Formats: sequence, structure tokens, C-alpha cells
Amino acid sequence: MSTPSRWRFICDVALLARRDWRRYPATATNPDSLGRLSSAPEQHDSQASIFIRFLKFGALAWGGPAAQIAMIERECVDELGWVKDDTFKKTLAVYQILPGPEAHELCVYFGRQRGGKLGGFLAGLGFMLPGFILMLALSILYVEANLAGHLDELFYGLTAAVGAIVARALVRLSGKFITNVPLALLAVAAFVVTLFLDAGFALVLLGAGLLYEIWSNGDRWMRRASSFSLAPALLVFAAGAITLSLTATIFLEGLKAGLLTFGGAFTVIPFLQSSSVNVHHWLTDGQFVDGLAMSGILPAPLIIFSTFVGYVAGGLTGALVMTLGIFLPAFVFPIFLHRQLVAIADNERLHPFLLGVAAAVIGLIAAVTVDILETSIVDVWTAILAIGAFLVLNRWHGKLTVLYVVLGCGLIGAGLQLSGIA
Repeated sequence: MSTPSRWRFICDVALLARRDWRRYPATATNPDSLGRLSSAPEQHDSQASIFIRFLKFGALAWGGPAAQIAMIERECVDELGWVKDDTFKKTLAVYQILPGPEAHELCVYFGRQRGGKLGGFLAGLGFMLPGFILMLALSILYVEANLAGHLDELFYGLTAAVGAIVARALVRLSGKFITNVPLALLAVAAFVVTLFLDAGFALVLLGAGLLYEIWSNGDRWMRRASSFSLAPALLVFAAGAITLSLTATIFLEGLKAGLLTFGGAFTVIPFLQSSSVNVHHWLTDGQFVDGLAMSGILPAPLIIFSTFVGYVAGGLTGALVMTLGIFLPAFVFPIFLHRQLVAIADNERLHPFLLGVAAAVIGLIAAVTVDILETSIVDVWTAILAIGAFLVLNRWHGKLTVLYVVLGCGLIGAGLQLSGIA
């Protein structure tokens, strides 16, 4: 190779190297960054360790959704650093606007991150297992050993606490979701049609979502009015006319509750109360409130009281299929549909519909709160207990506050009954 050709070749190599340096500055100029990338540990834990970790979370899951989420964040984000804080907040925001108990869905999400699909399943199973076993045991005692009859004095105060817990949740969720006058009107309308007209749960949610969507995007809806079809609504009514076995009906009611309850575990209360008490008559109002009272003393998501509803409706099989149905979406969404759910949550065009649904949920919770208070407040003393419990819950928000309130009301109520004062 001649000298000019050799110099031309060297210059071409130098030019290519300079282009590569500009394209990949971190790896070309910073050896430390290259070392960090090549030596980064694989994000994987054993399936047994995932199950045991989230089983521990489930055994310590006192205090409701806020306390459970704080516990998960403290260990998985602050201590272990599995995800960054902003990633955790975005993930939580996704699950808060979608159906299902967000604390359980976060557990499944973290299990999926650390151990794949099986890891997600084991994390969710571990988190729900302690509460499920305890709730099932109490349900068996309640039905087979007439627990409420033998402990009537204790349930006298426990049920008063339930009214306070649901009323406090109503106040908290209202402040979160009711942000303007149209949403407030939708919540009031949902309350009225549910309490006085016995309107269907799904119809109220769908109607509120569509009304707020039309309010927010009226021009777009007017342009598309000619393409509106009644086929989806007809399919819903046709599906409702199909007759199913008891087991299949219990499973379907649980699945609908898992799919239609927006905004956290408390929103499942009006749906299950409507389906199990008003529609199918599996439980009385008193039994429903007793189930809520027992779930309040357990380390578990509040939604676990669905196990009690299933057991009273259909025995052991009913408890299993109701729990399966209501938790199924909370497993499937984070394991298989997380990316799609993030896209849905980020889609601004869907936000008005979801906000309208959330407002209707507030109205439904208000209606069921009235029913619960009518059942649990039987005299002046239970009214005093309920008011006192509400004030305590409103003032203190510790992890064990709910447990202390429920047990405290139960013991005070038992004392009032045994002493003959009440």
C-alpha cells in the first residue's frame, strides 16, 4: 500500500471511531459504566423466597389498604430497591384507578418483576393466604357453631364499629374522587337511584361513566352519535337472563365484583351487598355486617370478607369459588396485562369515563353505608360506639387503628350487654 493510500486508510478508521464515540459516549469513554452494565446482577429471586416474603406481608397486613401499601413500599422500594420511587408511584396510580385491591395487585406486580409469571402468582397467593385461612375458619365457626349466637354480646359492639369504618372510608374516598360539581351530582344521583330505586350496580356505573364522558367531551360524542349501537347493552341483558348453577353463580358474582370495583377494596362492599343480600338473598343484612366485622380484625385486605359471603351462600365450595372469582382479576391484570393497563391509565381520553365511574362508586358506598348503619345501630349505645369509632378513625391513622377500634367496640359492647346497661 502506497503512503497516500495508507494515510487515507488511517483517516477513515479514525473518522469511524469518532462517529462511534459520539453514538455511544457512555461505553466508549467511561469504562466504569461499561463494567456496571456487564456486571449488573440478574433481577431474579427464588420462587420459595418470593412466596415466603409475601406470605409475611399477608400475615402483617393490618390497618387497611393505606397501611398495607406503605409496608410494601418500605421494604420493596426503600430497603430492597427493586424499583425506583417514581416507578412505584406510577404503578400504584395505575392500580388505584383500575378494579381490584391495589395492595394485592402491587404484590403480584413485584412478584412478577422478581420471578416471572409464577413469581407473580406466588406473591399474590402468599399475600392473601393468611387472611383467607383465618376468614374461612371464622366463617365455618359462624355457620356450623352459631358463632354469632354464642357471642351475641361481642357482635353487638363489633357491628357498630363496621358502620364507622365504612363511613370513614366514604369520607376519605369522597375527598379523593369528587373534585368538581358534576362528579358530586353523579355521586348523589347514584346514591338516590341505588337506595330508593334499587337500580342495578353495573347500570349505575356504566351510566355515570358515560354521562361524565359526554359532559367532558360532548362535541366528540355528537359527531359519533350516528354510529352508536345498542348491541353491547343487549348482550349484557341477554347474559343476565342465563340460568346458572349455584356454584357458577357464586363464582360469577365474585368475578363481577373483582372486575367492577374501582378505587380500592372498600368499593366491593356495595356490590357484594347488592348481589348477596338484595338480589340472591344468600345473606341477611345482619349476616353481611357480621362478615364485615370479622374481616376488620384480620390481617388481610378487606375484600377477603368475600370468603365469608361465599361460605354462607354455598359452603366450602362457595367460599373457594367466590374467593377465586373476586381475586382472579387481581392476579391476571398484573401478570399478563400490566403494560396494557399502563397504556389505559395513560390514555387521557378514558379518564372522564373512569372518573364518572368512581363518582358513582362513592354514591353506591353512601347507599350501603345507610343500610349498614340501619342494621348495626340498634339503640343509643351502639350509636355512641359508632360515633366514637368514627372520631378515632378520623383522628388516628396508624397501622393497627382499625383493629383496636373493632376490638375495642366489641369489648365495650360486650361489657354493656353483660352488665345489663344496654
